[in-house]
Amino acid sequence: MNRHRVDSQGSLGPDDEVMPYSDDETDDELEPSSEDEPEELPGAPQPPVEAKPSEMGWKVKANDRPYHHLPEFQKKVFLCIKKSRYSGNAIKTYKYNVLTFLPLNLYEQFKRVANLYFLALLILQIIPDITTLPWYTTLIPLVVVLGVTAIKDLVDDLARHRMDKEINNRKCDVLLDGGFQELKWSNIQVGDVVRLKKNDFIPADVLLLSSSNPNSLTYVETAELDGETNLKFKLGLRVTDEKLQEMRELADFNALIECEEPNNRLDKFVGTMLWDGERYPLDQDNMLLRGCKIRNTEVCHGLIIFAGADTKIMRNSGKTRFKRTRIDELMNYMVYTIFVLLVLVCAGLAIGHTFWYDDIGSKAWYLFDGKNQDASHRGFLSFWGYIIVLNTMVPISLYVSVEVIRLGQSKFINWDLQMYFSEKDTPAKARTTTLNEQLGQIEYIFSDKTGTLTQNVMQFKKCTIAGRSYGDPTTAEGVVLDRGRPVDWSWNRQADRKFEFMDHALVARVRSGKDKDANEFFKLLSLCHTVMVEHKDGELVYQAASPDEGALVTAARNFGYVFLSRTQDTITIREMEQERTYEMLALLDFNSDRKRMSIILKFPDGRIRLYCKGADTVIYERLSPNSGHKETTQTDLDVFANATLRTLCLCYKDISTEEYEAWSRKHKEARVSTSDRDAALDHVYEQIENNLMMIGATAIEDKLQDGVPETIAALAKADIKIWVLTGDKKETAENIGYSCSLLTEDMQIHYGEDINEKLGIRQANRRNEPRTLRRGKKKPTEPFFPAPGKNALIITGGWLNEILYEKKKKRRRLRLRRLGKRTPPSNPQDGQPMDDWEKEMRQIDFVDMACECEAVICCRVTPKQKGNVVSLVKKYKKAVTLSIGDGANDVNMIKTADIGVGISGQEGMQAVMSSDYAFAQFRYLQRLLLVHGRWSYIRMCKFLRYFFFKNFAFTLVHFWYSFFNGYSAQVTYEDWFITLYNLAYSNLPVLLVGLLDQDVNDKLSMKFPKLYLPGQQGTFFNYKNFFISLFHGIFVSLIIFFIPYGAFLQTMGQDGEAPSDYQSLAVVTASSLVFTVNLQISLETSYWTFVNCFAVLGSIAIYFGIMFDIHSAGIHVIFPSAFTFTGAASNALRQPYLWLTIILTVGISLLPVICIQFLSKSIWPSVGDKIQRNRKRYEMEMEEEERKKPPAFQRGQRSRRSAYAFSHSRGYADLISSGRSIRRRPASRSGPQDSIREVPQREAENI
Repeated sequence: MNRHRVDSQGSLGPDDEVMPYSDDETDDELEPSSEDEPEELPGAPQPPVEAKPSEMGWKVKANDRPYHHLPEFQKKVFLCIKKSRYSGNAIKTYKYNVLTFLPLNLYEQFKRVANLYFLALLILQIIPDITTLPWYTTLIPLVVVLGVTAIKDLVDDLARHRMDKEINNRKCDVLLDGGFQELKWSNIQVGDVVRLKKNDFIPADVLLLSSSNPNSLTYVETAELDGETNLKFKLGLRVTDEKLQEMRELADFNALIECEEPNNRLDKFVGTMLWDGERYPLDQDNMLLRGCKIRNTEVCHGLIIFAGADTKIMRNSGKTRFKRTRIDELMNYMVYTIFVLLVLVCAGLAIGHTFWYDDIGSKAWYLFDGKNQDASHRGFLSFWGYIIVLNTMVPISLYVSVEVIRLGQSKFINWDLQMYFSEKDTPAKARTTTLNEQLGQIEYIFSDKTGTLTQNVMQFKKCTIAGRSYGDPTTAEGVVLDRGRPVDWSWNRQADRKFEFMDHALVARVRSGKDKDANEFFKLLSLCHTVMVEHKDGELVYQAASPDEGALVTAARNFGYVFLSRTQDTITIREMEQERTYEMLALLDFNSDRKRMSIILKFPDGRIRLYCKGADTVIYERLSPNSGHKETTQTDLDVFANATLRTLCLCYKDISTEEYEAWSRKHKEARVSTSDRDAALDHVYEQIENNLMMIGATAIEDKLQDGVPETIAALAKADIKIWVLTGDKKETAENIGYSCSLLTEDMQIHYGEDINEKLGIRQANRRNEPRTLRRGKKKPTEPFFPAPGKNALIITGGWLNEILYEKKKKRRRLRLRRLGKRTPPSNPQDGQPMDDWEKEMRQIDFVDMACECEAVICCRVTPKQKGNVVSLVKKYKKAVTLSIGDGANDVNMIKTADIGVGISGQEGMQAVMSSDYAFAQFRYLQRLLLVHGRWSYIRMCKFLRYFFFKNFAFTLVHFWYSFFNGYSAQVTYEDWFITLYNLAYSNLPVLLVGLLDQDVNDKLSMKFPKLYLPGQQGTFFNYKNFFISLFHGIFVSLIIFFIPYGAFLQTMGQDGEAPSDYQSLAVVTASSLVFTVNLQISLETSYWTFVNCFAVLGSIAIYFGIMFDIHSAGIHVIFPSAFTFTGAASNALRQPYLWLTIILTVGISLLPVICIQFLSKSIWPSVGDKIQRNRKRYEMEMEEEERKKPPAFQRGQRSRRSAYAFSHSRGYADLISSGRSIRRRPASRSGPQDSIREVPQREAENI
């Protein structure tokens, strides 16, 4: 299969290895002076770029707090009120305090139209001329709604207060008044000098001044930022390292720092330090960012540059958005629709009352009420009276019930033991209660890679040595087994006990010492690296620049080749219990262009040998024609690649003394070169890295989290598309794509250049269209990939900016224009947008293209780009999106997506703090969506459909009654029935359906992902369902009113009395309604429990119990004006004729529903109906499957070589070769000063 790769070198396209800056600069932001810059010739040496003073808008004075409050650093806040432009270090994520809670919360709640409507209704009910119902019928429900919501908001905000307090109250040593004092983080200010100790979190963005390590070398762990546990190193300036070691020196430090304004660029910092009349350049390597953790460094000192909201981690967190579900939005529109219907109905009834009063009311002497009001005035009052009577069409209890259901569903997620990760004692956590049903409508998932899909743990799995492959379960004699046991490392006292390897034959060959190739293989692994080591409590602890290196050195250690220590020019290992020291002549470090590293060693016997390891593509080009095992190693590499393992070729070369000395002279010249030193060194490295002899190759597994491939496969069956957005390298991201089955062998992969070309063609075709057609009616666009088959996009951050017309390398583009290589954007043939419309169409094209693909991987993207990609899909596809990540670099996309999920249990908790849901493993996402999300969506839809129905059926009885009472706003029911209908008589059964109902159980939900599709399509709740509920309610209200009305019209009771009075009619209609709505929800219930049964029967029992109480003579005596239906219930319900009327009414109301449900499930069954019908059979099949042991997951086969993805950045070679990381006074190897300080055991194991 031909997979076209983009070679960005030498082209005008972006460099795939470079992560673009995360701001949105465009050509319009260029300084006018930049056009006049002198043109640079291709070969001319470039002087170092220093930031101009005009660009340095941020000034920080060390140890001088008053300086930062000078008038020139004040900014206007409101009118004449000013405050310092420098933020304090306290963070604030809470919304309320003691004084603002009540007014602010009520203000927010009354922004909800329904609450405002009910407040207006309450005011109307207080007006005597208008009121038709007592004021308490609205006040009680409104107070309950506001109170429940306020309590929920208060609990959420108290949790935010606790979290803020915990962070702001962390302690840090700050230099004040000549000595270090322990202050809270919230009291730290810009310009303070702080002392940080090992394992401390960094409180702000700090300029590193000095540390206890040589050359102020400081190691930081960035798990909070990017989820990675391998350490990064930072360096202080030489001048501060030499002069700022003592407290007195730090107290006298008075430098002025001029640097860039606070921004969100994690990868860039530019500034200068003015001290003692000298200027010193500052860059990102001198900065310690907030959220990172100090590791392996006893003490370091730093100067606060950015604090609080100005820090890069806070700038990257994105804007906190108020998230609402689609059902919420739809529900609001439906409430507006109901309100419009209500106004129209009330207006019609008011007009009816006006005409009725003119024709009948004014002429009937017995209707005279003593008020001299004309027909129009009475009609006007009737309008407001009906607004009050029919207000239950917009049910206030709906909002309370929705909040209760959401709270319950959130608790079910928290309590789900199948989403509990016992290894880290981490349960799933719903951090919001308002988005549960949206989990059942997800269409796109945006996932981080490191720490989310992968564990960031590399494991040495297989290898090939001298043409023979090792790694499968094998006995010491070489017999291949189906299932083996791990090697026992007890013979090696310095082995890492957690290292697992299944091939006993390789261990036997290495221990015998007879296989020289195997011994040379592991000797190379123990010598050719940039790993640092520490001896801690008698144990070796390795610290590598990348997890791959650590895995290889650990493998060599277990096979008997133990790396012990290194100095600036030596490296010591133990070879099968014999300790040997090799002189290191040169260390040729890895970078992303070379894709290999080499070391030149002088052996104890005087031989000089070069060891090299690197990507197969670069190693095979440099092999000697006489090298053996090329073909067999090639075959093994393909086998390893098919298993999606990360491969690495190992080779060596013997060098004569003369050859080395000649090369060494060139090497020294290149190292002191003043122009393009890296290119000069690469050229010299090429001269020695040739004619190599192959030894073999390693295969490392980038360990995925458990269940990732299966989860992705299940979500794909549910028609959920997964995009991976990562800051990692293209090769690494692509490799993981294959490992987790996101990419498959049958997919055609398209890279940045190919995507850009296709989009350019579409844009050119659009420009050639007549202008009248161009912006007219949208016609269906042709697909970008018309050929059959699956497609995938892999695009880097640089290409993403190029394609979406975001920030480019501006000065370079201008130079190219001046050189005539690229025309100004006004030329239609240029690849630049002519206006905003064209830019928007380009973005739409990109989203359309990406959505045609089965998989999309965006690599080398910045946090802001991650958020932008999510925004594009939300904006142009109107899709429900979910983002999942574990680091601070994922916070932006987590906040941007409709639902944000944080991976908890890692050391970095920044993503969790910004998320809506949190759990410990990616695989739990399947259960969250396919079980909890689907159930929540179905329950909420069923609840809303039924709730609207029961309130229409209840309220519209008043409408039919109005035709017989002169449109006088007389109510059909008793006042107390109206008050309690939604609170006590009909609420509990529907509430339990919203909490407990399920069409199929959790196992079948996981087994049949297709059940998830109706949620994505919004099938169960839309305007069609709303109008069905409306017409169903109209039908039931007609039956409930007119059958009793007909029965009462000409009747006689058994005792000769006619039970045709108003109060008896109210009792019969109310009883019919309660029976109907409670039996109707019984027909809707799919999952019956004792609680549901009790709720239905209990609601009916409560109705009769309360009704007989409030119709009793005793309560009438106590409250004569409030309880007027004395004896009505007992009088009416002792008539068998009326019981027959109730039964007939309920039967006719329910019969059509029963028939329709029977026919629909028999003739047009849904997928859920079919699964329900065969539920027993499926459950038996699953039990049978559980009894059998499931086969191991087989990775997809593919004819590609696993890409070499060795490290994110350059390793520690420059530190080692310069001696900056080595102690000035070397101690014995048993001491702790030999190398780097301390790495927790877990991290060492991860490496």
